Amino acid sequence: MRQKALDLIQSGVTNAEVARRLSVPAGTVGYWLHQERTRRGSLPGKPNRPCPRCDGRPLNEAAYSYLLALYLGDGHIIQYSQHRVPSLMITCGDNWPGLMDSCEAAMKAVFPDNSVCRVRRTGCHNVKVYSKHLPCVFPQHGPGKKHERTIALEPWQQRIVDAHPWGFIRGLVHSDGCRITNWTTRMVGGERKRYEYPRYFFTNKSEDLLRLCGETLDRVGVEWKVTRRGTNPYNISIARRDSVALMDAHIGPKC
Repeated sequence: MRQKALDLIQSGVTNAEVARRLSVPAGTVGYWLHQERTRRGSLPGKPNRPCPRCDGRPLNEAAYSYLLALYLGDGHIIQYSQHRVPSLMITCGDNWPGLMDSCEAAMKAVFPDNSVCRVRRTGCHNVKVYSKHLPCVFPQHGPGKKHERTIALEPWQQRIVDAHPWGFIRGLVHSDGCRITNWTTRMVGGERKRYEYPRYFFTNKSEDLLRLCGETLDRVGVEWKVTRRGTNPYNISIARRDSVALMDAHIGPKC
């Protein structure tokens, strides 16, 4: 019966029609065909998708600088046993749909040959892409939490961040940062008055990532300082008027 099914398929009969004629499940017919193609080495396959690191494919460096920062802040790479290739997932809150759009656009620009999807979760979406070259493109991937291991850029990554610093800063702010309105009070003419002013924060438990953020801010002329929780650095704060104006010109609030 198996051979009869293969002969019918070879003559041009569809799998569904073969299953109907022989009174066997359509899945069985498909499995027989798969076995035969495996035996003959004629399984259809997806074309090899080149890697910017392994094969020298051109890389959209501006998009990569932004995506790298998103990955370091809110992303992770994982490979489940049932999947042949790893996936990159970056979690984006539903309160900022524009940020989610920017993440998806950057992912498509960095991986133009791969499909990008959004997976719904409570209050957020995971923007996701599969690629066997993810460890090549993001060599910071490794076991354990990022803030508990060393995070250092490869020379080729540092070159990209140096060339596109605002993309990297924007990704850091979009992942683990914010723009808020601070306030304080002062005595003016014997009367206490309230003053409000904008301020940027970048918050992360990784001292390496705080260092990378500070170095990149230095490169674009933004003044900043570190605030601590106890003895541990915790926040990068940007409050000086000129620096906030520079951040507003290139970053702005999340949307």
